[in-house]
Amino acid sequence: MNVLVIGGGAREHALCRSLSLDPGVTALHCAPGNAGIAEVAQLHPVDQLDGEAVARLATELGAGLVVVGPEAPLVAGVADAVRAAGIPCFGPSREAALLEGSKAFAKDVMAAAGVPTARSYVCTTPEEIDEALDAFGAPYVVKDDGLAAGKGVVVTEDVEAARTHALACDRVVIEEFLDGPEVSLFAITDGVTVLPLTPAQDFKRALDGDEGPNTGGMGAYSPLPWADPKLVDEVLATVLQPTVDELRRRGTPFSGLLYAGLAITSRGVRVIEFNARFGDPETQVVLARLKTPLAGVLLNAANGTLDSEPPLNWRDDAAVTVVVASHNYPGTPRTGDPITGLDEIAAQDAPEAYVLHAGTKREGDAVVSAGGRVLSVTATGADLAQARERAYAAVARIGLDGSQHRTDIAREAAEG
Repeated sequence: MNVLVIGGGAREHALCRSLSLDPGVTALHCAPGNAGIAEVAQLHPVDQLDGEAVARLATELGAGLVVVGPEAPLVAGVADAVRAAGIPCFGPSREAALLEGSKAFAKDVMAAAGVPTARSYVCTTPEEIDEALDAFGAPYVVKDDGLAAGKGVVVTEDVEAARTHALACDRVVIEEFLDGPEVSLFAITDGVTVLPLTPAQDFKRALDGDEGPNTGGMGAYSPLPWADPKLVDEVLATVLQPTVDELRRRGTPFSGLLYAGLAITSRGVRVIEFNARFGDPETQVVLARLKTPLAGVLLNAANGTLDSEPPLNWRDDAAVTVVVASHNYPGTPRTGDPITGLDEIAAQDAPEAYVLHAGTKREGDAVVSAGGRVLSVTATGADLAQARERAYAAVARIGLDGSQHRTDIAREAAEG
């Protein structure tokens, strides 16, 4: 199979790594990719928001499957353009991707499907914002209705900070705070059949102890030793399948990766948000544990034949990812700094630990930072403690001036 992956972050590097290890993949391409992806796939320049350009590239390459990684191309309708060119595409249509593109649309779908979620108000005026903040009280949860690259949500005890964020959004969803630990659960679906993956937990705050501003994610781990063994079955029955069924009933079937961000509250499982693609950095740990070759599963989803897919096989190993971010992230990041230590990790820590590139590019012989989240250092081990130890040993080899990372990823779960 000839596969083209669209995107250039650590999620796409994780996808490309898994696809490169799949014996069924004979050629692997990525557009635009990054310095790390270039080691496992042939890179091509493309405007990833231009559906016609992506479809043209896929046609020129003779791709038998296109995998769209990030949310912005999906919301822009790139998957529709690829399918219109007659090429199987893993990723939802523009209309179905609204499940991530609009928080208000997602709430409407959940209400119709009977999916448990936080009570919420959709607000467009200062008066509506004040009423909603007063109705729920602190802690305040304020979400930009549109795409915000993982940074559109503010959770705060400060009503003025909540109001300021809300007023900066065209349309905003204000909702009740959900207590309890958070879980990310991905499912591959063809619009009818839903195939859940293994759960993961990510760390959204920038600093240790879940302090600091929200980010796109600073690390993740899987499995979750503290989670109920029946959790996946429960979420499939109460969240994932009803959502997929409701979107199909509306005439906008969801085919691709459905990501449920969940809170395990004192009153049961509640949906925090849906995403329409693999999550970053959870993809890094989930795919590290997947034994089943990836390409065939994604192609079955794209072709509407997922019901023929046998149950997925998972490694018993645990996996931990630690994100190395640039100076000032999640503010305006500093870029262009050289990165050292990558060769040492490849020589001394692989295959148990390896580096997935996010915001990097090659300048001559050097790899330099080119974004906020720069690297995802991923490791596997017999348990979380060993995976964690290996991940942080690899992180210690990396040199990136002014870089930052959390030191407590998976610590509590490993010690628990």
